[in-house]
Amino acid sequence: MSTESRGRVRTERGAKRVRAVFAGKVVADTTRPLLVWEVPYYPTYYFPREDVRAELIVPTGQTRRSPSRGEGRVSTLSVGEREAIDAVTDYPESPLDELRDHVRLDWDAMDAWFEEDEEVYVHPRDPHTRIDILPSSRHVRIEVNGVTVADSRSPKLLFETGLPTRYYLPKVDVRLDLLEPSDRVTRCPYKGDTQYFSVRAGEELVPDLAWTYRTPLPESERIAGLIAFTDELVDVYVDGKLQERPKTKFA
Repeated sequence: MSTESRGRVRTERGAKRVRAVFAGKVVADTTRPLLVWEVPYYPTYYFPREDVRAELIVPTGQTRRSPSRGEGRVSTLSVGEREAIDAVTDYPESPLDELRDHVRLDWDAMDAWFEEDEEVYVHPRDPHTRIDILPSSRHVRIEVNGVTVADSRSPKLLFETGLPTRYYLPKVDVRLDLLEPSDRVTRCPYKGDTQYFSVRAGEELVPDLAWTYRTPLPESERIAGLIAFTDELVDVYVDGKLQERPKTKFA
């Protein structure tokens, strides 16, 4: 796969078959997706123009400008009685040559996305992101406001490219009496749907401080039912040594 960049935008030709579904129809289908890093954290899919259902695209006459991608023409996707307003953008005169013959569909405006025959969520998977989940005999202890809320000698350590190590602990090693279910739910394209817990430490209820994946995606099955904590906001001791709190976009 070749990679090109201009300013903050990086592009790379993907190898997966990618499909976008809207209103019960496959509106784009390609085996030549272009991954475009419009933000640093994850890519967006652009489709070759000929792999998008052109008859469903209605130009709006509007434009949107990007400092790196140039002047974008904005269109609406129309299928029967449903419309995805302003959900289509193309850059026919982009300073990035590889974008000129491609079309961007707004991820959230589509009903479903598929990489090969597997549905994907949240955003495209980054081909340079890897997840390793390894059993460990390290002694991991979690404190919140001086209260030990978890203590385990059989954690699973999750290593994800570009992120700090996460410690997933068996429920039997967690003070479940201090955890209260939260309404918060998030989604990860690599792990699945997350359910959160608030943690009561002394007189304080700290919101959304722990989470679990009850039914993770296949590549993350090893953490099913285990509990992790937001290490950015708690004290983590590994083999008796207090770890430095990581600084990430998640806290």
